[in-house]
Amino acid sequence: MKKEKVRIPNKPNRETLDKSLKPHWVWAIALGSSIGWGAFVQPTTWMGEAGPLGVMVGFGIGAVLMMLIAVSYGFLIHKFPVSGGEFAYAFIGMGRKHAFFCSWFLTFGYICIVALNASAFVLMIKFLFPSVIENLRMYELAGWNVYLPEILIAVVLLAIFGYLNTRGGGLSGSMQFIFCVIMIAGVAAIAGWLGASPNTDVENLKPLFTPDKAPWAAILSIVAIAPWAFVGFDNIPQAAEEFNFSSKKAFGLIIFALIVAALLYSVMIFAAGITAPWQKLSGSSSTWATADAIKSVVGTGGVAILAIALVMGIFTGLNGFILSASRLLFAMSRAKVLPSFIGKTSAKHGTPKTAVIITVAIAMIAPFFGRQVLLWIVDMSSIGVSIAYFYTSLTAYKLFTWSEKDAAAGESLVASPIKKGISGFGAIASIGFILLLLIPGSPAFMGKQAFIALIIWAILGIVFYMAKRKEYNAISHDELSYLILGKKLDLGGTHPDEIREAEALAANGGETVS
Repeated sequence: MKKEKVRIPNKPNRETLDKSLKPHWVWAIALGSSIGWGAFVQPTTWMGEAGPLGVMVGFGIGAVLMMLIAVSYGFLIHKFPVSGGEFAYAFIGMGRKHAFFCSWFLTFGYICIVALNASAFVLMIKFLFPSVIENLRMYELAGWNVYLPEILIAVVLLAIFGYLNTRGGGLSGSMQFIFCVIMIAGVAAIAGWLGASPNTDVENLKPLFTPDKAPWAAILSIVAIAPWAFVGFDNIPQAAEEFNFSSKKAFGLIIFALIVAALLYSVMIFAAGITAPWQKLSGSSSTWATADAIKSVVGTGGVAILAIALVMGIFTGLNGFILSASRLLFAMSRAKVLPSFIGKTSAKHGTPKTAVIITVAIAMIAPFFGRQVLLWIVDMSSIGVSIAYFYTSLTAYKLFTWSEKDAAAGESLVASPIKKGISGFGAIASIGFILLLLIPGSPAFMGKQAFIALIIWAILGIVFYMAKRKEYNAISHDELSYLILGKKLDLGGTHPDEIREAEALAANGGETVS
């Protein structure tokens, strides 16, 4: 049956964002979002899981896996340089229902990471100046004492970065680059200082793997957390609409960011590991064993440099994920999935100001629940990131074709057998990441509490979708394509929404339905 096209006589109003982001700023958004507090706090913990070489090899393999997934991101950013990233990609590949499902989990994941970075800043203050934080105890949740100063510090920090993000994408991008440069310089200074010290020894890195695990199992335990460790490179598609350069450069920027991120992780593992026998470090009960290890060799000066690098890692995470979460909310609002006021942009700065405020306001709730509860929710949010990787890879797989003949079916299809295979592998790897998080006993199982949080968030998503379902489904495919992508989507008549509309048209005797 010949499909009757739905026309949009009067295009709806579509908000757009200013093109203000330079290439090195975008690279910094990817790198800074990927390297957070974990690189500076967790090295001793990770060595206890896999041994020094196990951690470095695991992160190396994880980075390669992320690069394979980045092939799909680079292609889709180039073809569809719009805000919303995975929300748009899930719509392109699987239709509006899947777009909602993907963005529902991803938005929550991004906001949780914003809150976690604010919490990490408070933890650093607590380690350096415990007397400042441990005052005015309010209550205890899940074994964690919640103090008023830690809530105030986290809320103020979030407010500052929220305000800065309302001042324009250019300010956010330039700040991100400066933070990244300082962070890299800090890591280099720590590694150089420890490497030159007569009190360090590479023999402390032995045994290279944990004695109680096979090397492959040790490496796998680190590969399993790769989506969490490298989450942040996927912030680039959220800002694609704001590039002031060709979107073709996005793939190279992602790859470069992942390479530098993997190197920074490895350098921090090496630097911490040479200070003392790593098994002694991993068995420490200290709040910040990495800082203690560095202090034991080079004194408080080394800890000061580590703290500066950590602060920069936290700031890049806050800045990068506020930017990406707000752009995702903006894109969903523009597509009428969320209320229209969320997508309003600032007339002066061209930023989605309301979306930024909502992102920060939700993140401000987290400090009241204590860090332990927040960690459960963040573990759950890793599912959202893996779901986003899956939809991106699957959509790219559908758009890549085996031959030029197949590509002629739609203007968005591209013949590339190799990239089609890579994107297919990316989809399979993403499913693997999801299973590692969900299957009890796996190296990355998120735990019972996080699983319960996942179920609660899924139920809330179903309730919200059912409330918006009638309005959302009433939007024609062409109109929704325009709102999300800024143009009509042509996949040769294979899009799920087009099939749905054709079936509805046939069921109504050929009359157009809205």
